[in-house]
Order: sequence, then C-alpha cells, then structure tokens
Amino acid sequence: MPAFSPDLMSDVRARFAHVDSCPFQGPRIFFENAGGALTLNSVVETSATFAAIPDNQGRDNPAAHALVDLINRAKQDMATFFNPKDGQFFVGESGTELTFRLIRTAVMGAAPGGAVIGSTVEHPASRSAATHWAKAANEAYISVPHDDASGSVSAEAYAAHMRPEVRVATILHTSPVTGIANDVAAIAATIRQKAPEAYIIVDGIQHASHGHIDIRAYDIDGYVVSPYKVFSRHGYGVAWVSDRMTALPLEQLINGPADNWEMGTRDTGAYATFSDVVAYLDWLGHQRSDSTDPRARIEAAGAVIHAHEQALTETMLHGTGNLPGLAELPGITILGGMDNPAREGLVCFALQDLPAADIVAHLNARGIRTHVRKADHYSGNILNPLGLDSAVRVSLCHYNSVEEVSVFLAAMKEIAAA
Repeated sequence: MPAFSPDLMSDVRARFAHVDSCPFQGPRIFFENAGGALTLNSVVETSATFAAIPDNQGRDNPAAHALVDLINRAKQDMATFFNPKDGQFFVGESGTELTFRLIRTAVMGAAPGGAVIGSTVEHPASRSAATHWAKAANEAYISVPHDDASGSVSAEAYAAHMRPEVRVATILHTSPVTGIANDVAAIAATIRQKAPEAYIIVDGIQHASHGHIDIRAYDIDGYVVSPYKVFSRHGYGVAWVSDRMTALPLEQLINGPADNWEMGTRDTGAYATFSDVVAYLDWLGHQRSDSTDPRARIEAAGAVIHAHEQALTETMLHGTGNLPGLAELPGITILGGMDNPAREGLVCFALQDLPAADIVAHLNARGIRTHVRKADHYSGNILNPLGLDSAVRVSLCHYNSVEEVSVFLAAMKEIAAA
C-alpha cells in the first residue's frame, strides 16, 4: 500500500522538474534515480538566481553580507537534516572529491604505524581513496569481505578483521549497486571497541535521498553526500566533519583560518540549493507531522519516504493485479535477495540468457529509464562474485508511483516472454 495519497503524490511530483518527461526523449518514466535524482523546481530557480550574482562573500558591501547570511543559514539547514552534535559542514567539487579529501586528511594526519580498514561492498570513491592513501602512508589496508547473498557488510564482518592499530575506517551507508543499506551505527561501534580513536568516514551518497540520516547516533567523524542525488544539482558535494577531524593538519592557505576546509571562494548558490532541499523535506514532513520542531519534521519525511519506496519495491518484486513481479520471472537473479528489509528504493537484477544491456535498451524504447551496471571498476566488486557480467538497476524514489511500477512490470512481462 503506497504511503502517499493520490493528492499528496500529485503535490510531490509537481515540485520536481521533468518528473514524467525527458527534454530529449519525450514522455518517460524515471527509474534511474541512483544515477542522479530528479531536481526540485526550487533548486532550478535558485541556481539561476545565484548564477547571475557577481558578488563574492567576505567583502564589505550589502550583497556580500547577504551571501554570508545565506551560507550560514544553509549550514543551519544542513545541521537540521544531518543532525550532528558538533563539527562543521562545507562544500566541495563533488561527493567523490570530498571523500578523497576526508580520507587523505585522516590517513596522513593520524598517528603513524597504523592501518586503514574498509569493505569490499564500498563504492570505488572511498575504496580507491583508502587504498591509495594507505599505500602512500606505508600502512596496511584491511579489506572486510561483504556478504554476496545480502549485498551488504555487517558489524560482525568488521569485528572479525578489526585490529587495535586501525587509525582510519570507511563505511558505505547504502550500495548504489544492490540498494542495500548497512548498519552504520553498529559498524562504527564495532570499530571503536578495538580502535576507539579511529577516524570513521561514511559514504552517504546513495543513502541520502531515501530518508533518515542521524550523524549524532553514528559516532563517526565524516559523512559525505552528492546533492545531485538528493534533489539538488550537479557541481558540488557536501561534507560534515567532526571537530577532531578539523584538529588534524589541513590543506589550507598559509596564515588562513585554522579550521577552514574550503578551498577558495565557494558557490553561494550551492549552499542555497541545499537549503531548498531541506525546505522541501520540511514541507513533506509537515504533511505527516504537526510538530513545531524542524528536525522532527525531517524525521517524519524520512519515515514516509522509506514507507512509500518500500511499497514500490515490494510491488516491483511481487507484482500487482495480473502483472507478475520480477521475482516470478524464470531465470532471474535479484541482487541482495528477494526480500531484504534493508533494501532502499532500488532493485538490481539479471535475467538468464538475456543480456542486461538488451533489457535496458528494450525498456528505454518503451520510455522507461533504467541503467545497466557492468562488472567494471564501479560494480565488479559486487557482480564478479555472483558470476554476473552485468545487471539491470531499477532505482526508485518517493516521487515515483505505483502506476509507473505497473508500466515497468508490463514491459518486463513482454520482454521476458519474447
């Protein structure tokens, strides 16, 4: 049962650009959200507004003062969304660039003679950065194997490989290939049992659009998102860092502020568009909560997003009416398993004897946008152990509807039969 009423579904969809059509293709259903979510109309408007402003922050004039106020307000909005107890937010080039920076700072700034730990389920952004800088620091890299059947990594798996000399640890919140979330709080607690002073950095890029983030509950030191995957736009990333991370030696201008992470003058529009994202989630949460506390409304938004996406993926897997679900198609492999409670708005599958690229092409011809994941440097860590050279990723978001899932299932029924 969808969590949104028809009226609320219409209101939600009306707030996004190109919700049911592509400016190049025409009418289409957008199931490629893991590659980049739809953009809020408010973000489009804000981006245009700030692209036209010539002034920079840090000057003594009305425009510069206004820009600084907007940035400070955006950082307060980020705090409402991420819920940290301390630390600071800053923006950078992209989520990948920020992930590299945080890991580099932690590895090169931590006490020497240690080790770096991460898991095989991770996106290459964190895994590449961790292995590169561990080698540069002449430290061991400990690779925690994920579970192929569930498409995730557990706290118990980390515990089996933890050592007291671990100085830096990385955790993937949600896999962009399997769509399965990992228990960040449990993994972080496991790391701290053996290495209480380790710097823990989380890749939250895939998780952010699917609801609840609570940095206060994780006991970590860094969290990174890519705003274009959470209803904003390309061109920037957002990172939160703990105060103890900021106390490490930072790459910065000589004689500049000691706690500054940002390189050069950042785009005020980037900050302002993240405020748009938080304002939208506040609105959505207000549809389900009468609380006057902004954080409570964000949590309510996360809950309804999760419930709606869970209903959509259940329909996709198990069918609706006379339409069979993916689970009923012969020769199918569902990454992460058929019924995984940690799944977040994403179903990745392969059909025996029918190449994933062909399925994606057939769906695209029917106006249904999906994506092929190949056993390359992005997804080989997940697909190779399963004996798959590729898979079809169908990634949903809360603005998708049951009707769109039904159109997808009808198309898959035809494709499988053919």
